Amino acid sequence: MKQLDLGKSGLMVSEIALGCMRMSDLSIQEASKVIETSVSEGMTFFDHADIYGGGASEEIFASALKQTSIKREEIHLQTKCGIRKGFFDFSKEHIIASVEGSLKRLNTDYVDTLLLHRPDTLMEPAEVAEAFNDLQKSGKVRHFGVSNQNPLQVDLLQKSVDQKLIANQLQFGVMHTGMIDSGINANMKNSASIFHDGGVLEYSRLKEITIQAWSPYQYGMFEGVFLGNEKFPEVNQKIDEIADRYQVSNTTIATAWILRHPANMQTIVGSMNTDRIKQIAQASDIQLSREEWYEIYRAAGNQLP
Repeated sequence: MKQLDLGKSGLMVSEIALGCMRMSDLSIQEASKVIETSVSEGMTFFDHADIYGGGASEEIFASALKQTSIKREEIHLQTKCGIRKGFFDFSKEHIIASVEGSLKRLNTDYVDTLLLHRPDTLMEPAEVAEAFNDLQKSGKVRHFGVSNQNPLQVDLLQKSVDQKLIANQLQFGVMHTGMIDSGINANMKNSASIFHDGGVLEYSRLKEITIQAWSPYQYGMFEGVFLGNEKFPEVNQKIDEIADRYQVSNTTIATAWILRHPANMQTIVGSMNTDRIKQIAQASDIQLSREEWYEIYRAAGNQLP
């Protein structure tokens, strides 16, 4: 499994990470197998959030990890906070309380990275800075980042916090390409040219912030998986064709498509199926050609200007 330097922080992590949102649906024994399979395939980065399973995903992960021979220092743990029932909360009190809760559920003294989940428009940057400083000084959080934020939101926060924001978790995949579409359609007046996110792709590359691509196999937001979906025959035919060429699965190719981008993204995958995890991990060894990448992009319904 290839490694990447997360946000140029010196923290070397697997370029494919396991998202643990659905781990609350597993038994401890099932979760142990998922963790062991992930690590054996080189996926040593695990993405959590305080809201996943109402906290149960973190608890099951910790219990499952105990049943393996994997040591805490052999893996990287990330969690997120800020989403509460009916509102977002980046207050110092909530950030610290959320981290304390995650550490307890994960049965660990620290997390490698903490991300602020959805943007809180009532955020006071100085208050966030105090929380970050307290958490870093106590050794409970080693690195910090954000999720689902546009460039100006990141800049606003970065102006106040001492720590470099090293990651921004954003939805991206073959059927969710907005951050690419606007750049490809620059100087155009079609719908694809609309600047929905403020150029977050180019901004992240300039600022050396690693984009963590979440829900890479979904279309829409949470409308479903596009792979093997009869609603999308053209893109599935193209992905299957290329998968046959490489003798891998369609999931492998959909992952390799993200990893091919020179932004050097980290892909967060949420499968709890051990066979699929093995297929996904193979993407780290595949380098799609420029032609193949654009063939998939066009087959997904995107037109080049």
